[in-house]
Amino acid sequence: MEPPVAPPGARLRIDLGALADNWRELARRAAPARAAAVVKANAYGLGLGPVAGALAEAGCTEFFVAGLDEALALRALQPHAAVYALAGVAAGAEAAFVRHHLVPVLNTVDEVRRWVRHAEGAPAAVQLDTGMTRSGLGADELDALHADGNPLARLNFALVLSHYACADEPGHRLNDLQLERFAALRARLPPAPTSFANSAGVLLGEHYRGDLVRPGIVLYGSDPTSAGGAGAMREVVRLQGRVLQLRDVLEPGVTVGYGATYRVRPPARFATVGVGYADGYLRALGGKGIAVAAGHRVPVVGRVSMDLLTLDVTRVPVDELAVGHYVDLIGGGVPLDEVARLAGTIGYELLTRLSSRAERVYSR
Repeated sequence: MEPPVAPPGARLRIDLGALADNWRELARRAAPARAAAVVKANAYGLGLGPVAGALAEAGCTEFFVAGLDEALALRALQPHAAVYALAGVAAGAEAAFVRHHLVPVLNTVDEVRRWVRHAEGAPAAVQLDTGMTRSGLGADELDALHADGNPLARLNFALVLSHYACADEPGHRLNDLQLERFAALRARLPPAPTSFANSAGVLLGEHYRGDLVRPGIVLYGSDPTSAGGAGAMREVVRLQGRVLQLRDVLEPGVTVGYGATYRVRPPARFATVGVGYADGYLRALGGKGIAVAAGHRVPVVGRVSMDLLTLDVTRVPVDELAVGHYVDLIGGGVPLDEVARLAGTIGYELLTRLSSRAERVYSR
């Protein structure tokens, strides 16, 4: 006889219908530019297969991932999509890119030379460094390539791209400066479609976008701007935790959690919830986080443990919350961006830190 299976402590609800609606909305805003989707890091932690499938059904035909491993995984799921690998192509990997019809984003002089030499005219994208000082070719690298027989002239360009450093701040002067630098560097390359705008870049306006936009975090329900520019994006992610125990404290002197960092003011009632930092609910949220229990916003008290956290549910009516009920920790009344601010981080980190231990429930 099979042993009984305990219900999960952590449950992650992912609304694929909302995700698809968010992509359609970004595609509408970006027009006449085409809209791709960034699905690197296992689709920001939400599951590459379901996410890419929902986006493809919504009409998305172009995807960006990080490296070859992610590109191969996506190609197996989406055999006809255009797949770009942002991390470029490692030495010896050219044949795999060509065989599987994957498009590397070339970032270095060496990558350009090797691709022209080994990839038999297969398409590639080239990234220009216009202000991130991270990846891509700058003026010096273009000079080196032009001095070495200009292999760029023999490259089959699928795309020329760059990446904003401060698109989340609409008034930042670097946004316009990067556009100026991009125009100057691009003029030294053969004609090709362009891609500049990430999630925040899409929201800057048509002038900043290029021919293909690359939304990522905004598709998953986070606002990438400092001014609330995302507007009507729908909530995609909802992390819930199961109540494992309820405890009433009537006597003074009681503390909660490791380090005894929270001292109880009785009378009080607490819920122990089966979610911790091993599930991706950051330890930094101890004493700062907010949950929704039976429709009431309640605080996380004490430190977040590996598998557990504690909520002060004193203000929740006793008959509304019981062991086995689920509370909302991200989403469902506690917006992703609010949780990120409370943790001193960004929505990107929260999503990509979500553990596979949480039961995933997909809906449309």
